[in-house]
Formats: sequence, structure tokens, C-alpha cells
Amino acid sequence: MMKVTFGVLFNDDRCANIFEALVGTLRAAKRRKVLTYDGELLLQGVHDNVEIVLKSST
Repeated sequence: MMKVTFGVLFNDDRCANIFEALVGTLRAAKRRKVLTYDGELLLQGVHDNVEIVLKSST
């Protein structure tokens, strides 16, 4: 299982260049059950400690 906090992901320059709309990308992935996290909308600062967990593909 792979996981990262929203703050680490949001503040990563490489990630920011790949995903211009990070929050929207995360919400879409959650709807497709690719990953999971608590809550609906993640906001920088407020939700920096929320863990985003990539679900296993098997």
C-alpha cells in the first residue's frame, strides 16, 4: 500500500508540474476508487496531514 500526505504531494514541484489541477485530479481518482482519503475537498494548509492512499490494483 502506498500513501502520502496531501501537504507533501501539494508542495512537490515535480507533482505540481504534472498535475496542474491536483485537487480535481485527486477527486476524480477517488470517484473511480483508485485512491482514498478522508473528506471530499482537500485544501492546502487545512488538510496537509490528510493521508492519500493508493488502492491496490489486485
